[in-house]
Amino acid sequence: MPAVSVIIPTYNHAQFLGPALRSVCEQTFADWEAIVVNNYSDDNTTDVVAAFNDPRIRLVNFHNNGVIAASRNEGIRLANGKLIAFLDSDDIWYPQKLARCIETLENGFDLVCHGENWTKENSPSREMHYGPAPRAAYPRLLFNGNCISTSAVVLRKQSLERVRLFREEQRFITAEDYDLWLRLARDGARIGFVHEILGEYRIHEGNATKALLRHLDAELAVIDDHFAALAMGDMLAQLRMRRRRALAYYGTGRGFQAAGNPRESWHWFGRALQESPFILRLYAAAALNLVAPLRQLFA
Repeated sequence: MPAVSVIIPTYNHAQFLGPALRSVCEQTFADWEAIVVNNYSDDNTTDVVAAFNDPRIRLVNFHNNGVIAASRNEGIRLANGKLIAFLDSDDIWYPQKLARCIETLENGFDLVCHGENWTKENSPSREMHYGPAPRAAYPRLLFNGNCISTSAVVLRKQSLERVRLFREEQRFITAEDYDLWLRLARDGARIGFVHEILGEYRIHEGNATKALLRHLDAELAVIDDHFAALAMGDMLAQLRMRRRRALAYYGTGRGFQAAGNPRESWHWFGRALQESPFILRLYAAAALNLVAPLRQLFA
């Protein structure tokens, strides 16, 4: 039985799937299986998988009805390993990824997350370090936002089974991973971080407006669901809840700012300010919007 099961959901990503699988095959830790959960792609996904001719890699066709959480859950159910690693089909790992994460898991953790390079075509890469561990405790994870990345995670299968895997509700799509980390933290999972860059998260051009707004809706649905479970009614709790929603609006504004749409980012910075004026980074982001036209003028 393999030590690690790598779950790779995919749909029409044949051009990215090859490098993703190659990065798994190049791991220095070789005791793994890879389960490619294919949402009946109409490109050459099956040919890409077959070309590897590696018995550790198997392809499973599965209708997920647009819910990636369903594909990940199907992979988990089929997994033979006691450890689970997630890899989106457009991301890649560096060779030491599994070895370093498993080494850290053996120190008593249930979930480990490492750093990533965020890469975008024709742009410099950006190092992202997640955590630290105190931020992954349930209250801070809920009130301060997500600090874990799906393709950077290795965790114990029994921990996933204890919280009944990903939730497959439509309202959580794009934030279903955040909900899972919250439920694992609430369940007492020990979460640790490897402070090394061990993979790449790829950013693609697309409909930024649609993607950002969809993720905002999903993030708000997740935090509202967890706030409801806490049933906090005092004034301090209400202020914390408003601050958390403000952080979600701020994140959306930053997304539009990074996409070169300052006008839309102003709207979401304004929404954040209405919810809570106590987010210092909001003012720094607004200052960037003010300075950007001057930079262009003197460039």
